[in-house]
Amino acid sequence: MFAERLANARSVMEERRVDALLLSVGADLPYFTGYEAMALERLTMLVVPKEGQAKLIVPALEAPRVTEHPDIFSIRAWTESEDPIDLVVNELGAARSVAIGDTTWTRFTIELLNQIPNLNLHRANSITSPIRSIKSPYELERLQRAASAVDRIADRLQNGEIELIGKSESQVSKELGNQILEEGHHRINFAIVAAGENAASPHHEPGSRIIQKNEIVLCDFGGTWIGEDGVGYCSDITRCVWTGNPPEEFLHLYNILQYAQSEQVKAANPGTPAEQIDRIGRNIISEEGYGPYFIHRTGHGIGVEAHEDPYIVEGNTTPVTSGNVFSIEPGIYIPGEWGARLEDIVAVTEHGPNSLNTVNHNLAILS
Repeated sequence: MFAERLANARSVMEERRVDALLLSVGADLPYFTGYEAMALERLTMLVVPKEGQAKLIVPALEAPRVTEHPDIFSIRAWTESEDPIDLVVNELGAARSVAIGDTTWTRFTIELLNQIPNLNLHRANSITSPIRSIKSPYELERLQRAASAVDRIADRLQNGEIELIGKSESQVSKELGNQILEEGHHRINFAIVAAGENAASPHHEPGSRIIQKNEIVLCDFGGTWIGEDGVGYCSDITRCVWTGNPPEEFLHLYNILQYAQSEQVKAANPGTPAEQIDRIGRNIISEEGYGPYFIHRTGHGIGVEAHEDPYIVEGNTTPVTSGNVFSIEPGIYIPGEWGARLEDIVAVTEHGPNSLNTVNHNLAILS
């Protein structure tokens, strides 16, 4: 798998006339090697030349954490008395057109440029993103496993098995996080719990506010499920619960949101521009007078990162294609009152959209 991915990267490098690819901390490194580097002040860098074997330059104290794949890359463990930038420069040789990872620490990029002032740097994202955005059947299986796990948690939330009334947002967030781990994920990425007026803030930080009867509770949560190959795949879901009897005004708002989301999912077919999927839901919401309250893009790609390409947003004219996987999560947020969001992870296939999340889309009412 890693050999195939690096071969694909080299093919794109050839097209873009890039001599070498440099990947440090971030999601690209485990995607291509199975090793996730710690975000240390010590440099870890995979050097992928256009031809020849790749080399992973890694701190000696971190080297035992690397699962070796000698047919794919060699390991150069550096000691505390060595300068790892010198090692990178040596590996680059005469290469001058170099793509570097987006999340590489700036200090290392500056040090590299100090040693090779005429280096022509590009974003590695232009090489790695097109590869990562097309999920293989194996990756789709991993994403489905993670999605099904958070579906089970959402089902318990909707059925009242996760206590809400009388609990603080942070207590419920902690419970959701615990269940993410219990369901097989290895890492909690987020567990947003926003009650009442706090639901009008899309990225609300759960706090000490106590959840009351007769109010909305918005829950958006997900994690990372790491496989035996060392590569993790993410989950992400949002569902809403009303604790009591919802007013007609909110039911109307939620019905609009649910309809918009379902129409956007239906539109996630190969060849549809990403921005068109956004427009479909946004137009429905706007026609009902809630346009100004849909304040974010419709969705984001998901895979080894919780947020990656493709982004479902106005201005992204690129058609979605079979293998793309992204969230569809329109929201309506009324400041000072309430908010609602409905989110599924959707895979684009040749046979149409496939929602990886299938738990109930209706507003859960716990009276």
